[in-house]
Amino acid sequence: MTNISFADLGISEALRRALHAENYLTPTPIQERAIPVLLEGKDILGIAQTGTGKTAAFLLPILQHLAATRTTAAPRTARALILAPTRELAAQIGERARAYGHHLGLRHTVVFGGVGFGPQVSALARGVDVLIATPGRLLDLIARGRLRLDHVSHLVLDEADRMLDMGFVRDVRKIVGLMPKARQSLLFSATMPQEIARLAAELLRSPVRVEVSPPTRTAERIDQRVFMVEAAAKRTFLAKLLADPAMARVIVFTRTKHGADRVADHLARAGIAADAIHGNKSQNARERALARFRAGNARVLVATDIAARGIDVTDITHVVNYEIPNIAESYVHRIGRTARAGAAGIAISLCDPSERAFMRDIEKLTAVRLLDDGADPVRTAAPAVRRGGKPAPAARRNRRWSRPQRRAA
Repeated sequence: MTNISFADLGISEALRRALHAENYLTPTPIQERAIPVLLEGKDILGIAQTGTGKTAAFLLPILQHLAATRTTAAPRTARALILAPTRELAAQIGERARAYGHHLGLRHTVVFGGVGFGPQVSALARGVDVLIATPGRLLDLIARGRLRLDHVSHLVLDEADRMLDMGFVRDVRKIVGLMPKARQSLLFSATMPQEIARLAAELLRSPVRVEVSPPTRTAERIDQRVFMVEAAAKRTFLAKLLADPAMARVIVFTRTKHGADRVADHLARAGIAADAIHGNKSQNARERALARFRAGNARVLVATDIAARGIDVTDITHVVNYEIPNIAESYVHRIGRTARAGAAGIAISLCDPSERAFMRDIEKLTAVRLLDDGADPVRTAAPAVRRGGKPAPAARRNRRWSRPQRRAA
């Protein structure tokens, strides 16, 4: 444990007051390493999962630089641009920019698709100090002549590997081509596939690499369990799991949008308050679902991988992989929704025999043994789970359930 403070890192008094108001008193490891480098004006390649404090790590130095220069943004321009892959992540970063910049007098706005252009065009008309955007809507605004990027002095590409997954890398390259070459650039990613490494080489100038925990390592406080369940039995099995009141705030991940809706409907019919969130939902519907989940009015949020990153909801007790992701890295990001800010959490995966190959890929990536060979699907009711990451006595007696077992004859 270090005793480093935000003042020690060089953060200004105005920003520290805002942090104190948010009860944000101690820097995280990525903030300790990144903030001094960014205050010096250097580029950064950050390897960090969600929940590490990376948003503050890049926002605080950028806000401090912008406040210090006191240059006024020209109409239809932005001084700093933060690119995010999803609406939810963009909105979350916008909330943090508002909170941290409370005493600085800077203007910021968030633009993303799924809503009308009018308010976003109006916000950009005067120019903004910080613009948080998703790539598609940003390019639309540029094409309509509502925004120029020739005044951008700071660029952040957040969740770069998610950008790759969603097919945004070409758009990112177009956007970067419209900016001045003399700028400070930051790229953050939880993993570093080849395409993202190439993109980093294009965007960054002699970057300092800041890595916080191996990107393939799952959180030590997460109790990971796998149950072999036939696909047709998963909805019933899930409802039995959720009968345990210890599963107080749960994200259930499906592979498809239609699957998310079906699972949420099934849970609602079983008397379990659940909402679905995915890309086909309107922005208003997604915000309502998240608000209900945060407030505890819906105990379960059923989501596609759009919610795997960028949704910061506290006290998630359990993550359930209703369907095993076919990309191993997605498993890491999914289960990272729990066990945040020092809390424990439980990740439960319902694995159909056809999904065993996906689990093997996850084992290779995480270096965690999750399956036993030669196992048949479990056909028994789910064990109870106690809050705080420890199984109830019955579950401990049947601990082998956390790995597939042979059926009794």
